[in-house]
Amino acid sequence: MEFSGGKRRRLRLVGDQKNACYLHSLQFYLEPPSENISLIEFENLAIDRLKLLKTVENLGVSYVKGTEQYQSKLEAEIRKLKFSFRENLEDEYEPRRRDHISHFILRLAYCQSEDLRRWFIQQEMDLLRFRFSILPKDKIQNFLKDSHLQFEAISDDEKTLREEAIYASSLSLSGAPWKLESVYKIPFADALDLFRGRRVYLEDGFAYVPVKDIVAIILNEFRAKLSKALALTARTLPAVQSDERLQPLLSHLSHSYTGQDYSVQGNSGKISLDQIDSLSTTSFPPCMRQLHKALRENHHLRHGGRMQYGLFLKGIGLTLEQALQFWKREFVRGKMDPDKFDRGYSYNIRHSFGKEGKRTDYTPYSCMKIILTNPPGQGDYHGCPFRHSDPELLKQKLQSYEISPQGISQILDLVKGTHYQVACQKYFEMIHNVDDCGFSLNHPNQFFVESQRMLNGGKDVKKESSQPETPQAKPGVQKTRDASSALASLNSSLEMDMEGLEDYFTQAV
Repeated sequence: MEFSGGKRRRLRLVGDQKNACYLHSLQFYLEPPSENISLIEFENLAIDRLKLLKTVENLGVSYVKGTEQYQSKLEAEIRKLKFSFRENLEDEYEPRRRDHISHFILRLAYCQSEDLRRWFIQQEMDLLRFRFSILPKDKIQNFLKDSHLQFEAISDDEKTLREEAIYASSLSLSGAPWKLESVYKIPFADALDLFRGRRVYLEDGFAYVPVKDIVAIILNEFRAKLSKALALTARTLPAVQSDERLQPLLSHLSHSYTGQDYSVQGNSGKISLDQIDSLSTTSFPPCMRQLHKALRENHHLRHGGRMQYGLFLKGIGLTLEQALQFWKREFVRGKMDPDKFDRGYSYNIRHSFGKEGKRTDYTPYSCMKIILTNPPGQGDYHGCPFRHSDPELLKQKLQSYEISPQGISQILDLVKGTHYQVACQKYFEMIHNVDDCGFSLNHPNQFFVESQRMLNGGKDVKKESSQPETPQAKPGVQKTRDASSALASLNSSLEMDMEGLEDYFTQAV
């Protein structure tokens, strides 16, 4: 791709020439675009792609993926931004071209760190999942072939021969009309996730996968290819960044849509140490609530727990001096010598505040980072309870939090469907007694901030000089907004963010 400052004429393609460029409404983005585009178009495509991926993220934590509401709202956003999504639509060349080029633009912006790559890959996977779910069945085989996936649908005779075994092994076929289902013969090594879950029939080194299950394998392949591509892009990024026209734009793009980092900034000193116990029961998400409880009971946390909880406390307003006092007081209660704490632990706390080592000011962990990285082992208390806890233990924990049996059932159903952030959002709504919280949850510190605003009538947490009473929810805070009003609020905030981004681009050119 090459860029110019003004508008540039593109080579006009007609008829079959256009169809040959983009065969499907979804793709693996195996080949980079080769045409020239203007800087203005570069910026517009980048902004629209960011809008789309942020919508994908927020819908994914507001609705269960694949439901009618999720599908319809995502389709409406794709239509609005003029990207491709369905086969057999007329005049699809331009939407597919926009989709292709904008994806590669964001690769340049989101290859720069592990967190950026993780966020980008997850949203692109969810977008591909949606597009594949509405791909006509008669187009699937061609898509697989064009994506260099050697998965072949077996014949009706082969399917009939193995009908009983395949049906018994694949949960997705429950109640499905067998004759209408396509089954794909896939090398065993490509179906390991289904094998681990005992959800696939194996024979002679091949897995026989129904079309409803093949999306998991396609997404794994897409993740692997995109991850490798981002690593390669990162190696060549210095050459791109040397272009003074692009470097500031890419830098700004990469900071625009991974969400608020909840670093301490203006929150420093806003809470006292005496407030932490009461806040842990009213405004902490379950991941931090269980860490606080374990610390109080055991007077110690392992490194993973100290990092996750320590950065969270930093984000809600604990100063460095408060953090040193908080951790030292608790560890000394566990019979640790104060000098040993000063020698072995205080350095790490100062390091997390950017006062030691490379002077990096670390930010609190997001939900995605907690869910996807560093799973807890025996004796650990970090991680996400919805992702890493045994269902029975999770049920007992929710009962101890006085969640109703009906609420527990709803949360466990969401967890069973791997909708961990939606489950946490449901927990938020139950402990605050609201039907719709009005936001999409993607960060533990966001949980705390929104909880305090709700409990304090729209105001942030106030520091108290004395031991606080347990805050109670005010009757007036119950909301009756439905999911549509929440999404409208989300879209409004997105548009405000994008106006700032567009203003930046206008000034930068």
